[in-house]
Amino acid sequence: MKDLLCGEFQSAVEDYLIRHRSILDVLSKLQESGARVNRAASKAVTSCGCIQIQASKQNFPPDIPLTELKAYMDTHLEGALCNECREILEAELGNHLFYLAALCNLFDIDLYDVLLNEHRKLCALGVFNIS
Repeated sequence: MKDLLCGEFQSAVEDYLIRHRSILDVLSKLQESGARVNRAASKAVTSCGCIQIQASKQNFPPDIPLTELKAYMDTHLEGALCNECREILEAELGNHLFYLAALCNLFDIDLYDVLLNEHRKLCALGVFNIS
């Protein structure tokens, strides 16, 4: 089911991407959409205030096992997205996915295969995955 949805999405992107078909257009639109995701998150903090960022150095015991490190790491986020900010951020993330799928199409790469391979790698490497 998930692979079907991913494939249908990628196919729809192929069908409806008309104006920006050049690799240069797709690369620049992907970068622009990433910047818009960042801007939407920033505006949730600076314009709306529904979330706050309280950032400081990550502190954790030096002898903690890697498997327990996550419990000591902070997201630096406080609050929760309001409905309006959530809607905007979801729209921007969707737009970003659109151009990611478009890039996959140009290189004849199946987006589901990319997701599946990353999932397999993540599951195989676990906490040793570089993230």
